[in-house]
This record gives sequence, structure tokens and C-alpha cells, in this order.
Amino acid sequence: MTRVSRWRRRLSRWLTPLLRWCRTTSNTLAHTWRRSLQLRVVVSTLTLSLIVIGILGVVLTSQITDRLVEAKITAAREEMDRARSVVETQSAGADDSTALAAQLASFASMLTSRNQTSGQASGSAGTFDPVLIVPGDGPREPTTFGETDQIPQNLREFVQRGLISYQFSTVDNPDGYSGPALIIGSPTASSISSLELYLVFPLGSEDRSLSLVRSTLLIGGAVLLVLLAAISLLVARQVVLPIRSASRIAVRFADGRLKERMPVRGEDDMARLAMSFNEMAESLSKQITQLEEFGNLQKRFTSDVSHELRTPLTTVRMAADLIYDGSENLDPMLRRSSELLVAELDRFEGLLADLLEISRHDAGVAELASEQLDVRMCARAAVTTVRHLARESGTELIVDMPDEPVTADVDPRRVERVLRNLLANAIDHGDGQPILLRLRADDNALAFIVRDNGVGLRPGEEKLVFNRFWRSDPSRVRRSGGTGLGLAISVEDANLHDGKLEAWGEPGVGACFRLTLPRARGKKVVSSPLPLKPATAKFVRTPSAADVVAEPVGEDTSSIPVPRDTEPRGSSVPGGDRQ
Repeated sequence: MTRVSRWRRRLSRWLTPLLRWCRTTSNTLAHTWRRSLQLRVVVSTLTLSLIVIGILGVVLTSQITDRLVEAKITAAREEMDRARSVVETQSAGADDSTALAAQLASFASMLTSRNQTSGQASGSAGTFDPVLIVPGDGPREPTTFGETDQIPQNLREFVQRGLISYQFSTVDNPDGYSGPALIIGSPTASSISSLELYLVFPLGSEDRSLSLVRSTLLIGGAVLLVLLAAISLLVARQVVLPIRSASRIAVRFADGRLKERMPVRGEDDMARLAMSFNEMAESLSKQITQLEEFGNLQKRFTSDVSHELRTPLTTVRMAADLIYDGSENLDPMLRRSSELLVAELDRFEGLLADLLEISRHDAGVAELASEQLDVRMCARAAVTTVRHLARESGTELIVDMPDEPVTADVDPRRVERVLRNLLANAIDHGDGQPILLRLRADDNALAFIVRDNGVGLRPGEEKLVFNRFWRSDPSRVRRSGGTGLGLAISVEDANLHDGKLEAWGEPGVGACFRLTLPRARGKKVVSSPLPLKPATAKFVRTPSAADVVAEPVGEDTSSIPVPRDTEPRGSSVPGGDRQ
């Protein structure tokens, strides 16, 4: 048993590298086959050519073989007729006192000498060896001359029935020839009763002729395959080179080099392809240039308007604050008007701040003021900011964060703004159901998810939700007073950290937003510690805040209590809505 195990281990050590090499080679060949059109054209051409050449070779070889065999059989029959005539003539003039064996030897000698001296008379049958057999009669033993053991028994049976028959067989003569031969036999009408005459024709020359034909066809086929390979390679190259050129130019065009064009040579299909490609590139270049000019104009307009509105807005704000401070001396209608004025000014200021922030992202001048800190502080700050919105809507905020600090190199202002926007959106669209804020981290990244059980998202809206001013349901009331730019700014803040902001949702089930950030600045996010799509909706609203249960993950969860104090004026959360 130990020896068997040892042999198995040795076999495994020998087979493992071989299998690995075979797998690597097959993958490389498959990759090359998929990527190279020229290789596929050449291999396909060679394969089809090889099949055609093989079929033609088999047909030609078969036809030549049939013609040689038919000619050999015809010549052998003619030679048999002449040999039988010689034997019958010689037997008629033979002396009856001569022994039978001597007569057979005389007949064979006559045929052999005639075969050697009358090569022209023998025609295309070639040389032969005569075999004469007189079967035994009663007590008389059979009398033979020649190599009788080379004559097949079934051929003798046909001759004994009085038929002229032939058969192909393999002979081994003492003279040195060993190979295929044509054996033809015939009965004779000589004075010797039951005399059987056989002529053995070696097929060595015919075999050599067929070998020469096969080798010629093989060499010719190999040369033809090489020529076809060269021709197909040249033809495929003429087709592939323009395609490769178009591919390289398309890649450079996609990289922003809008002046790249294909060279046009001649008037063939490739030339028309080049002209069509150049026309398409010219049209795309013009459209891209127009869109860039329009985008730059829009960005400048947004930035200029935002800056120009700040000065009059500041004046209006000062006047509104002055009126609001003296609202106690006003009648109720004027007091309410001053409160609405201040609330709308707060929202207008938030809109201007978001416009300025998005214009900085568009201009590429947004800066990341990152520092090493505990990101749980950002989550607590965001929850504190949206606490009044949760109280007004009667929504429980469930916070699930690790007990240990989760440190990362982030910009706390931007992370807090992203979480604030996500929580405000969840409150707006959660229909009063509990909202979960969860934090998890691994060695490379950290992730926040904000999950609600509200209206959810329809298929395709998980991408549209990050567009500027997009709203899933325009008739829905915004409790957070959002501007429609919150999630657009949030995704820009995530990209500024080299992170990701993603969304998932189902109608009637709820939505889940996941913010994934690298823990070290400059590193890319490869995977997230939290799944985007939740397995089940396990957390529900309960009568008691202390009884709220989050999805079980191993750490303690907590429910943020709803405060009873009155929030200060200006209750809107800038940018905080699912647009």
C-alpha cells in the first residue's frame, strides 16, 4: 500500500506540471485564435485546402491503381492464352515413354525460356513464374513443378472446375522477391489429364509505380499547401492591415485625438470603408466640439450666476434676519410671512452653495482636504444634522457601526455631506419606515450603506438617480428641502476620494445606497466590505425605539432617539433629496 501511494505521489508530481503547461498552452492558443483574424483565415484556408487535396489524392490514387490492375489482368490473360497454347502443343508431340515430371519440367522450361527471350511477345504483363500441377489419381501421387505452395487453394478449386481464374496474393520466391503478385490459373486440353497451369506475375513494378505516384502527390500537395498558405497570408494581410489601422485610429480617437483619420488608397471596398470612417470621425468630432463648447458655456453660466447672486442674496438675508428678529411685534400674518421668507432664503442659499460646489467639480478645481480620522464621527455628524427630519416624519434611524474606531484618510466635510444627503433622501422616500445606516471596513476599504423600506427604485433608475435635478416622482413632497443636486455632488465627492457611490432598489421594497472609500489615499477600490443588494429586509419599525433590530451582522446596533426639543429655524438639509 505504501509503494502504491509513493507511485501515486510521483505520478502526481510528474503530471501536475504537464497539465499546467498544457492548460497554459491551450489558453494561449485560444487567446491568439480569438484575437487574430489573419490566423483564422490562414488556418481555415489550409484546412479546407488539405481536405480537398486529400480527397483528390485518394481519388487519383484509386483511379491509377484501378487502371494498372486492369491492364495487368488483361495482359496476364493474354499471356495465359499463349502459355496454354504452348503447353498443349508441346504435350501433343511429347513421347509417352517420358516421365510425367520430366514432361512438366520441359513445359516449364519452354515457358520460362520464352518469357526471357520474348519480352515483346509477353506484352505488358511482365515476367512470370510458371507452376504446373497434375492432381493425384487414386494411388498415384500428385505431380507438380514450381512453387506450388504459393497457389491459393480456393484458386485451384475454381481451375479444377474448368474456369480461368485469377487472384491477388502475397508470394515469397526463393529468388528474393517478396511482395504482392497476380496469380492466374487455367485448365489445359493437353494429353495429360487434369493438367493445371498457373502463372505467377510479381507486382513489384506496379507497386513501385504506385509508390512513386503517392510520393509525387504527397510532395505536390505539401508544396501546394505552402503556396496556398503564402497566398492566403498575403490576401488576409491586405484585408487585415486596414482593419488594424482603423482599430488603432479608433482607439486614438476615443482617447481624445479627434484629428485622427484613416488614409484612403484606391477605390476598392477598403477605400470606401476608410472614407466612411473618416466621415463618421469628422461628424463625431464636430458634435463633440459643439457639446464641449455648450458644456463649457453652461458651466461658466452656472458659476457666474452663482457668484453674482451671492451679493444681493446677502443683502436680502440681512433684511430678512432683521425682520425675523422683530417678528414678535408683528401681527400673526406678517410673522408667518417672515418665517416663510427665512425658510426659502435658507433653501436658496443651499441651492447657491450646491451650484458653486458642482461648478468647482465641473471646472476640476475641487480640492480634497483629507486627514486621518475616525469615520464614525462623520456618520454621527450626519445623523445629528438630519435628526429633525426624522422627528418630523416619525422615522427611526438605525445606526450599525463597529465598536472599534474605523480610521481612514478622508475629507470629513465631504464624507459627512454624502451621508447627510443619503439619509435625507432615505427620509424623504422611506414612507416613515426605519432607515439603516451601517458601516463596515476591511484592510483596504470601508463602506457605508443607507437602506430604507420605502418606494424603492424602478429598473434603470439606479443610474438616473445621480443625474442633476432628476426626480423619480415629481409630485412627492421634499421634507428635506433638497435642491436636486445632492446626489450629483455626492457622487463627485466619492470620485474625488477614488471611491464609488452606487444605488440599488426595487419598487415597493426600498432602496439601498452604498458609499465605498479606500482607507489610504491614492488607492483604488477593488471590492466593498458590504453588499449593495441586501439579502432580506429584516429590520422593521417597532413601537419602542429600544426594540428596533437591525440586520444581524455581529456588532451591536443602536437606534437614534427622536429629540423632543424644537429645532432652530432653517430646517432644510442642503442637497439632501432623492432627486
